[in-house]
Amino acid sequence: MRICCLHTALSNAEIFDLAASRLGIPGLALEHRVRADLLEAAEAAGGLTPTIQRDTADALVELSRSFDAVLLTCSTLGPAAAVADAMALAPVLRVDTALAREATAAAGKVVVLCAVRTTVDATLQTFNEAAARTGADVRIHLVDDAWDHFKAGDIDAYLAIIADAARAQQQSSKCVVALAQASMAGAAEYFPVEQRPLTSPTSGLLAAVAAARNRAKQGSA
Repeated sequence: MRICCLHTALSNAEIFDLAASRLGIPGLALEHRVRADLLEAAEAAGGLTPTIQRDTADALVELSRSFDAVLLTCSTLGPAAAVADAMALAPVLRVDTALAREATAAAGKVVVLCAVRTTVDATLQTFNEAAARTGADVRIHLVDDAWDHFKAGDIDAYLAIIADAARAQQQSSKCVVALAQASMAGAAEYFPVEQRPLTSPTSGLLAAVAAARNRAKQGSA
């Protein structure tokens, strides 16, 4: 099974390779494509525009011609996945959909941490859609200054700031904390296993594998 991740940051490839290795799914071959220009355009525009969404969807559809599933790992560009999926030859998923369903499954309060302002609207929509099934109370918290460290290449500082923000949310109230962006996943390693915030790479990969298998079953029926 061949799954392709479309990233907007090269560093995310290592994060997903690690998640795939830990999952140990037999026969899974993970490949990566990077389109940093798409996120750069969204940041310059102040968010996802129709043109950027179309360009992202076109890239996803093109990848679907060569892979069993395609996973969009940038939450800012997330809405393009549904557009692409309607036209693609293989399932196209956004990485945070499975995360949102996992975080809201038990209802209660869910705090979703975002590191970049352009992802807030798309992330809130995804989590609210998931929360509608269970009645979970979703709050979005933008982690100030974190993204500046990421863009400067200071990943250690980036993750430390996010871990501090997650810890503060856990201490302030009983809640589920979810790290919205795949690049934030390493911050979970700052916590004991039983206290780790939820992250998207593992849940996203599992969802992509399941979608690919379902499509294969349908094709053989």
